[in-house]
Amino acid sequence: MGHHPEVSTASPRRGRSADRPTLVGETTVRGLVVDGETRCEHHRGPLDVIAIRFACCGDWYPCHLCHEEVAGHAARQWGRDERETPAVLCGVCGSALSIHEYLDAQGCPECSAGFNPGCRTHHHLYFD
Repeated sequence: MGHHPEVSTASPRRGRSADRPTLVGETTVRGLVVDGETRCEHHRGPLDVIAIRFACCGDWYPCHLCHEEVAGHAARQWGRDERETPAVLCGVCGSALSIHEYLDAQGCPECSAGFNPGCRTHHHLYFD
């Protein structure tokens, strides 16, 4: 039998695995997702349970690195005037939070799942 190499759609500069969308509640989360609570190849800790809807494309990703490797376009931040937009997904219960709700929370207001406090250092990548 002949060998047929697998075709990867991953970014050639990093050699990562392909986009593996995962359903979280009723929301499809794209990226290098490794579990049903939105933990990805880049962030796998017990509190890494959010996904963010990117302003540029409207797709949900666990992190900016997944977006960078999979989306094929540059990310855009949500503007300050868009803080009421549901753009953060709790990977535990599937609830969507507005940007304002997320920025004010330490965990999910619906299921009380804790969010990684270290994510605050990345807010500037997602929100203006």
